[in-house]
Amino acid sequence: MAGRARHPPSRLAVALLLGLASLIIPPTSRAQPPPAPATVPVGLVIDADSPVGRIARTTIPMALDDFYAAFPNASTRVRLLQHDSGGDVVAAASAALQLMTTQGARAILGPQSSVESAFVADLATRAQVPVVSFSATSPSVSAAGGRFFSRAALSDGAQAGAVAALAAYFGWRRVVPIYQDDDYGAAFVPFLADALATAASAAARAEVPYRCALPAGASADAVAAAMYRLESQQTRAFVVHARPALAELVFAAAAEAGMMAEGYAWVITDGLTGLLGSIRPPQGVIGLAPHVPDNNTPRMRASPPGLVGGESGGPTDFSGLGKSASGEKFLAAIANTTFDGLAGRFELVDGELAVPAFRIVNIMDDANERSLGFWTPEHGLHRKLGKPNNSGLAPVIWPAESTVVPVGWVQPTSGRKLRIAMPGSVDPGYGPIMHLDVDPATNRTVAGGFVIEVFEAAVRLLPYALPFEYVLVGSMHYDLLVEKVGDGEFDAAVADITITANRSQHVDFTLPYMTSGIAMVVPMRDQRSNRAWVFLKPLRYDLWLVSFVFLIFTGFVVWAVEHRVNSEFRGPPSYQIGTLLYFGFSTLYFAHREDLKSNLSRFAVVVWVFVVLILQSSYTASLTSMLTVPQLEPAIGDYASLWHGAGRVGIMNNSFMKASMTRSGFPQARLVPYRATQSFHEALLNGTIGAIVDETPYLRLFLKAYCDNFTQTAQTNKTGGFGFAFQKGSPYVADLSRAILNLTESEEMSAIERKWFGDAEGCASPQGSQFTSDSLSFGSFWGLFLITGATSLLCCALHLAAFLVASRRRIREAASAPGVSWKDRFHMFLKLFDDKDLSSHTFRAKGRGRSANDAGASPAVVHVAAGSPLSVSNHTYDMSDWSVSAPSPAPAAAGEVELAAGGHAEEEVPVPAVAPDPDGISYRIVAEHLTG
Repeated sequence: MAGRARHPPSRLAVALLLGLASLIIPPTSRAQPPPAPATVPVGLVIDADSPVGRIARTTIPMALDDFYAAFPNASTRVRLLQHDSGGDVVAAASAALQLMTTQGARAILGPQSSVESAFVADLATRAQVPVVSFSATSPSVSAAGGRFFSRAALSDGAQAGAVAALAAYFGWRRVVPIYQDDDYGAAFVPFLADALATAASAAARAEVPYRCALPAGASADAVAAAMYRLESQQTRAFVVHARPALAELVFAAAAEAGMMAEGYAWVITDGLTGLLGSIRPPQGVIGLAPHVPDNNTPRMRASPPGLVGGESGGPTDFSGLGKSASGEKFLAAIANTTFDGLAGRFELVDGELAVPAFRIVNIMDDANERSLGFWTPEHGLHRKLGKPNNSGLAPVIWPAESTVVPVGWVQPTSGRKLRIAMPGSVDPGYGPIMHLDVDPATNRTVAGGFVIEVFEAAVRLLPYALPFEYVLVGSMHYDLLVEKVGDGEFDAAVADITITANRSQHVDFTLPYMTSGIAMVVPMRDQRSNRAWVFLKPLRYDLWLVSFVFLIFTGFVVWAVEHRVNSEFRGPPSYQIGTLLYFGFSTLYFAHREDLKSNLSRFAVVVWVFVVLILQSSYTASLTSMLTVPQLEPAIGDYASLWHGAGRVGIMNNSFMKASMTRSGFPQARLVPYRATQSFHEALLNGTIGAIVDETPYLRLFLKAYCDNFTQTAQTNKTGGFGFAFQKGSPYVADLSRAILNLTESEEMSAIERKWFGDAEGCASPQGSQFTSDSLSFGSFWGLFLITGATSLLCCALHLAAFLVASRRRIREAASAPGVSWKDRFHMFLKLFDDKDLSSHTFRAKGRGRSANDAGASPAVVHVAAGSPLSVSNHTYDMSDWSVSAPSPAPAAAGEVELAAGGHAEEEVPVPAVAPDPDGISYRIVAEHLTG
């Protein structure tokens, strides 16, 4: 509503009066005429000349008139006993005392100010007369200080959370309160500071860097001087909490000092927002006001909430009671009264008005209000009440009609700079991390290095200016430096400080700008000498085992295919096993001399020899590299070896590593601190220490300088990384952490790191001193073994299938022979598979190439055609009398018998006919007997 002020205190007073009037309405009967109205005296202590007092003088009588117009038959009449305190504490106390003693007031409304209310509350508690204040908002006075005091107005401390929510929403890291230096204003600042510092998240927290306290009677010149001092500072977000008269001076002086320009943010509390028509603040100010439900009725309507206690009989009951009894009963009635009035919900909780929602308004021209949203303790900021999911506020029109949200900071024209502690006397070996140089032109000490450049780059990314200066400190342990920052001796410390749990108890760290971990650097040693079994190392154990298995398997496949058609694979079992093993292993050197007869075995051997060729070449190359190239390995393989050894360990001086390793159980006597990288190098070379245990950034610099003879082992565990240390609760931590994240995600961080540490991790030796040759494993050759294995299995399967087809009739008859056990049948099958294949071309060719004379046979040679009756010399053997287990007949004289299987004799000697042998068993037995 343009130009019309909202007055929450007066509305609460009107609503309270109506509630009190309704409390004392006795029950009436329609059958009987109501008794004459009784008078209930109620005191009213106000400052009649103040804005709130003038409003109260007008609205309270109007409220009573409206009430009795709505309830004309009310049996009581509230009689106001008004006293003007003039804003004086003594006058207010005197008026309250007079009301309690001589005028018989049952209750007192007021006094108006918090100081007056605190004094009167003490008197009311002694006299047991309820005192209800509708304008005392200072948190310093409350029902806790006086049992008969009730506050029917909002405490100023209730809106501190709303101010903190606004600061977090707009990203203000610092807020300066401008307040009236009396009980009204000074009591609000601690609540505001606590609300700003205890936000839900660290990123939303803010601080009160300084305060602007103005006396209630400050002159215009004094207020102007204070505004000019604020303008010279860095903060640009202000909260005004003062009486209207002083607030008008503040806004006038701020406009004169140029503080109502773009980039400034102003927030006023509800005590000023409710009196916009009186103070008329500049455009762009944000105001807080309690939420009041809309009421279109110009004059308030209310319904009696009912009696509190059925035994209450109205004013006649109160007047008959003694002072103590009446006060207790009246106090209980007030405390238990709840109703919805023009000022919203009226409900007292522990003598305090329940905190409603706060409206967030934007002050426009001519003190017009523009709604931005609401704030509630449960849901925070949201545009519409009752819809917490609609978070945020409407766009704000800031001073100078700007729509850009003020960052709350500017480069100050004066003010204290942050004192940044920086360790001095840095070893030159760690110069890339941090160093100090003296400018010869100006003779000033200039800081440089990775740490300094990252810090200054992050500061440049802040949305505000952050003036600081480096303060050199002597060489000290970083734990002590962190404690000095925590004690307030320095504002922050910028160095290669590792974030640890112990240090974080004293300071707040930013997010780490460099990751880190604990690792170990040890000397390298050549492993080529004194290794008698080095020839086994080119192949790993799994490849050796698989190669051996495939040697045996390939030899077995060749034997299985060749032994029925090749005499070189026949003989006693021990001879055949030896031939099998010899053939398999001789393929490693391509020295096998056996003449293979079957194409299947030849094909399997060709594939296997190809695999052997690749294995042999790989083995030779790996063994050559192991014997000729330096094989450098760490002298200490891992942290466990270091732990169980007896060598001494080098650590950096003033590092947390000593305490960390000691806590883990490492003997402290074995720890040797060094300050310079050159000292580490010399100690490793002369054997004073066996290893260096430190953080990876330092080891990275060490290896960059001394990389030929040392190496870094695997990282053992992580650390918190390097961070910047600030005092506890510093608002810069969250902003710098975000700046570090933005810097890390940009190319600038990579450029800074390459500038100071180089492109490569550690070092790259031109001699290749860190070359190592790993053993070859089965995983590199499993494809070759798969090919040769599949080929050998296929050849073996084809040979077995051909054998089964050719011998199917004999196998079937042997399997169906009656009275033979399965073991005998199996032995018969093995015997059949082990026999020569007399039908093979190898044996036929051999038979055709020989004569009777060549064999030394006698002229009496019997040629037996395949499938013909068998005659030996002039004797005829009846084969039907033989069996597998029967002994063979005595052989003829040497040279008398020649068996030409499958051949055709030139001359055939007739022999007597014998019984047919369809199974060929007699043929096989004779062949075995004669051939051997």
